[in-house]
Amino acid sequence: MNKQSGFIALIKTITDLPPEQEEKFIALLSIKHINSGEFFVKAGRISRNIAFVNQGLFRYFYTTEEGVEFTKGFFDSRSVLSAYDALLENSPAHYSIEALEDAVIEMVDYDKFRQLFSEDPCWNEFLVALLQKGYVAKVRREREFLLMDAEQRYLTFLRRYPDLEKRIKQHIIASYIGIAPESLSRIRKKQTS
Repeated sequence: MNKQSGFIALIKTITDLPPEQEEKFIALLSIKHINSGEFFVKAGRISRNIAFVNQGLFRYFYTTEEGVEFTKGFFDSRSVLSAYDALLENSPAHYSIEALEDAVIEMVDYDKFRQLFSEDPCWNEFLVALLQKGYVAKVRREREFLLMDAEQRYLTFLRRYPDLEKRIKQHIIASYIGIAPESLSRIRKKQTS
């Protein structure tokens, strides 16, 4: 693994990473190419990996028994991917993580990564920072669904992800804001008139 790791660069923005810990982490990393439409995590399956997105775009989404999808969030380059709740519970994931574009990720086995935690507090600092970011995103999404109507959620989506509307299909945006694609078409038409 090249020392120009994006994952390492991210870690260094969060915590002081001693050189020996950097070397150990780099030894755990592998590069994986994922094609658009392929999954990093598939609902119902166990995944033991955490990944850093060097290139590409992913979405986390739930699927009902009837096949209706609800997009939980989007993760562009410089994001960390995992079904962390499933990792903690050693259980199958409840949601899928799908590549929306061809992607290149740096992947690490969570169990091997966890072994580093006892060696240096930098890993706990890094993990806490990721969990805090995830918690803030979760609370923000809950607030949007509780306090905003569909049009407000759409405008919030546009502000939060200004370039995504051109990169993803309308039905995925609709699933993110919690409405049918036809309703999204009406909202978009209203915005342009």
